[in-house]
Amino acid sequence: MPQKRDVQQGTLSLMILRSLDLLGPMHGYAVGARTEETSRGRLSLNYGTLYPALLKLEQEGFIEAEWGTSDNNRRAKFYSITRAGQKQLAREIKEWEDTRQIMSWFLRPARPTP
Repeated sequence: MPQKRDVQQGTLSLMILRSLDLLGPMHGYAVGARTEETSRGRLSLNYGTLYPALLKLEQEGFIEAEWGTSDNNRRAKFYSITRAGQKQLAREIKEWEDTRQIMSWFLRPARPTP
C-alpha cells in the first residue's frame, strides 16, 4: 500500500468546498473523513489543519456554519457552501485544471532531438 501523503498547501479549501457542494452540510469530522475516503486512503489529514481551514473559509464567506446534532447525538457545527463559495469553487477548479495542463506539458516524455 502506498505511503500516506500530507495534503498539499492550497488544496484543502478546494477539497472542502467540493465535498460540501457535492454532499451538502457536514460537520468537520465528516469533512475530514470524506477527504481521506475520497483520496482512497492516500492522504493523511491533520485535524489541526482542517478546523483552521474551515474557520478561514467561513470568515471569507465561502461557507457558513450552524450548530446541530450529529449522528451520534453530539452537538456539532455543520458547514455548508454559500453562493460565494460555489463561485470560488468554480474558480479553483479552473485554476487546478489549468495547472494540471501546464504540468502535463512538463511531465510528458521528452521528444528525441533530431
